[in-house]
Amino acid sequence: MGILVQKFGGTSVATAEQRERVLHHIRTALAREYRLVVVVSAMGRKGDPYATDTLLELARQYGNQLAPREKDLLMSCGELISAAVLSSMLSEREIPNCVLTGGQAGIITTGHHNNAQIITVNPKRILRELDEGKVVIVTGFQGQTTDGEITTLGRGGSDTTATALGAALRAEYVDIFTDVEGIMTADPRIVEDAAQLEKVTYTEICNLAFQGAKVIHPRAVEIAAQANIPIRVRSTMSDHPGTLVTNLSEIGRLAGEVRDLTIIGITQMPGVTQVKIRLKQGEYDSQLKVFKAMADAGISVDFISVNPSEIAYTVYDELADQAEAILRDLGLQPELLPQCAKVSVVGAGIAGVPGVMAKISEALTEEDIQILQSADSHTTIWVLVRGGDMVKAVRALHRKFGLHRLHES
Repeated sequence: MGILVQKFGGTSVATAEQRERVLHHIRTALAREYRLVVVVSAMGRKGDPYATDTLLELARQYGNQLAPREKDLLMSCGELISAAVLSSMLSEREIPNCVLTGGQAGIITTGHHNNAQIITVNPKRILRELDEGKVVIVTGFQGQTTDGEITTLGRGGSDTTATALGAALRAEYVDIFTDVEGIMTADPRIVEDAAQLEKVTYTEICNLAFQGAKVIHPRAVEIAAQANIPIRVRSTMSDHPGTLVTNLSEIGRLAGEVRDLTIIGITQMPGVTQVKIRLKQGEYDSQLKVFKAMADAGISVDFISVNPSEIAYTVYDELADQAEAILRDLGLQPELLPQCAKVSVVGAGIAGVPGVMAKISEALTEEDIQILQSADSHTTIWVLVRGGDMVKAVRALHRKFGLHRLHES
């Protein structure tokens, strides 16, 4: 029997109705004779009684002085509650099961509290429990150092738990259950005719995630890609198969042909400020000064463009004032354009295809949208636009590349 890893996020375990759907998916997997590992997040989101943000808010009300180690102890509680509730539900239905913390499941991490990295996974305990016929419930988002300290894995930690376990167990699939039926060609709140994608590559979903899509964390995808473990992004409230995430050759094999889809999605990231610094002839050392100063201040920079006469990059809006002050202290005169948006055109078929940037320029020009900056990689082309143009830009690009037709088909 093959191993299946199912991960249920906070919204999937938030209510009694949704938890019944979790049971449905577990029973379906057991009926298909999978050996099953279930990774759970804390219940709900901020404001819900057992959500991680709610637990943190409780601590903030009483001094807000938790050290990182003790903060990890608190943040690990929400997943334990979810796991215990699910265990009770399974036991009531006479489904053998056990609960393992991240550490008990063999997830060994660095000691960087609140944002630990997985060093290795030893799945011996999980395999022993599976051999005894149990559903193994694992608390997501957490692990343990070599000396027994509880750690948490930072943003997207439960996704990372699921794919790390999938890789260690050589699972047939890792199913990521969420509140949508799969990966979409654009945010459906912006593009009404956004279509669901049946299959995407690891690289494509990583780029979509890095550029603003929040269905699955890119760190989790990278782990699955390294082990070549397929991921299915599915809806808790549906039996739809969702979107398959795998390598390009496997997508071609499943389709019976090489996929000929240049662009698979448009995504967006609002709330960024463009920073420009004009350079005088010979001021090449300013490039080093600028980026070293940003790094020393812990300011993440993006969308970097450097040439002999100008440095341009973006920072998050909330860090713009700090960045400006640092640059002025260096004797520079930065020009800031706040409230911009980064719009990304993603597709593994971009590399080597002529005319993609021409189509992007045409689509935006037709809508009278100015491109403030652009950059590209083998799988993504980014453009920076004013924030007020973001929605219009996403819609224009979605239609220009014919992604609305996927919805019609």
